Amino acid sequence: MLAKILQINYKLNGPRVEYERENLPYAQPIADIPGLRWKVWIINEAQSEAGGIYLFDDDAAVQAFVDGPIIAEMKGDPTLSIKAFDVIAELTTITRGPVK
Repeated sequence: MLAKILQINYKLNGPRVEYERENLPYAQPIADIPGLRWKVWIINEAQSEAGGIYLFDDDAAVQAFVDGPIIAEMKGDPTLSIKAFDVIAELTTITRGPVK
C-alpha cells in the first residue's frame, strides 16, 4: 500500500482561538476516519489561512474522506483547496518522516 498525503487549506475567518473552538467538535470524528493515520492541524494567522495535512493509508481512504460529510460541509467555501500527493517512501524514511 502506498500512503497518501492530503493537504487542505482555506481562508481563516477570525482569530485562532475561535478557529480552535469551532473545530474542536471535528477533531474526534476526523480521528475516527477509516484509513486516516494522522492529521496535523495548521494555521498561519498572518496570512489568514488554516487547514490540515493528513496521512491516509491509500487512495481509497483519501477519496472516501473527500467524498464524505466533513468535506461536504466545506465545499461551499470558494477559498477551499484540496490536494492529494503520493509519499516518496525512500526519501521520507531518510528524513524521518512519520509515514510507516
